[in-house]
Amino acid sequence: MKHTGLSTAFYALLGTGALLGTTTNLAKVAASMNIAALPFLMWSLMGAAIFLLSLQLFKGQSIPVNREVIKYSVFSSLLTVAGSNLILFSAIAHVGVSFVALAISLPPLLTYVFALFLGMEKACLLRSVGVILSLAGTMVLVAAKWQAPQASHTWLLLTLLGPVLLAAGNIYRTAYWPKGISPESLVPSMLVAATLILAAVGGLVPSLQVSLPISGSTLALLAVQSLVFSGQFVLLFVLQKAGGPVFLSLTGPVAALLGIPVAVVLLNERLVPAILPSAVLIATGVGFMVLQQLKIQRLENRERASEQLAD
Repeated sequence: MKHTGLSTAFYALLGTGALLGTTTNLAKVAASMNIAALPFLMWSLMGAAIFLLSLQLFKGQSIPVNREVIKYSVFSSLLTVAGSNLILFSAIAHVGVSFVALAISLPPLLTYVFALFLGMEKACLLRSVGVILSLAGTMVLVAAKWQAPQASHTWLLLTLLGPVLLAAGNIYRTAYWPKGISPESLVPSMLVAATLILAAVGGLVPSLQVSLPISGSTLALLAVQSLVFSGQFVLLFVLQKAGGPVFLSLTGPVAALLGIPVAVVLLNERLVPAILPSAVLIATGVGFMVLQQLKIQRLENRERASEQLAD
C-alpha cells in the first residue's frame, strides 16, 4: 500500500470508528428521550439517503439502478444496515453502550468463521487463535452481564445476533458485489432499501411504530444522526477501498475505544468490572486476525512485485 493510500486508510479508519462510536451513543440519547429504536433508525437512514442522493445528483454522478443493484441493495441492507442496526439500537436501552460497542468488534472474526465453513477461506492458526480469544472475551462479558441484578437475558442474546448479521452481510457483499459499480455509488441505494425494509417491518408488526414525537430536540437529534450515518457509510466504503480487510477489521475496536469513554463521561454509562478483561481478550483476538491479514498482504505484494520484475 502506498503512503498516500495508507494515510487515507488511517484517517478513514479514525473517522469511521468515531462516527460508529457516536452512533451508539446517539442511540442511547434517543432511548433516554423515549424515542423507539425503529422510527429513530428508519427516519435517520432516510435522511442520510436523501442527503447522499442529493450530493450525487449535485456532482452530476449517475445513480445505478438495475435488477442486480436492487437485489444487492435489498439483501446487503437487510443484513448490514436494517436488521443488525435495529437489533443493536434496540439493545442499547437494555444492555448499555459498552456491551453493544464490544459486540460490534466481533463481525470480522465471525466473517472468518463463516468463510471457513463455506470453503471461502483456509484454516489458519493465527486466525483460529484470534477467534477463540475474542469469543472467550465475549463470554466473559456475557457471563458478567448475565449475573448482574435485573439483567435482561433475552436482550443479551439478541445483541449477539447483531454481529452475526453483520458478518453474514460481509460474506454476501463479497460474493455478490455488482460488477463495475463503485462502492460510493452503492451507499445511497443501500440506505433507501434499508429505510423501506424498516418501514415495512413497522407496518406489518402491530407492536412497532414508525411515527415519532415531533419536537425541536427530536428533529435535531434525527438531523445529527442522519449526518453521522452519511459520513459513517461513505467513509466505510472509502476505508474498504483504501485500507482493505486489515483496516476494515479495526473499525469495531476503534468505535469501542472512542465510544465507551464518551458513554461513561457524558451519558453516565456504568461499566461492569468484567469489561476490561473482556476488551483485552477481544482486542487481542482482533490483533491476531490483523497480523495474519498483514502477512497475507505482504505475500501478495511480493508476488505482485515479482510479476512486475518478470515483465
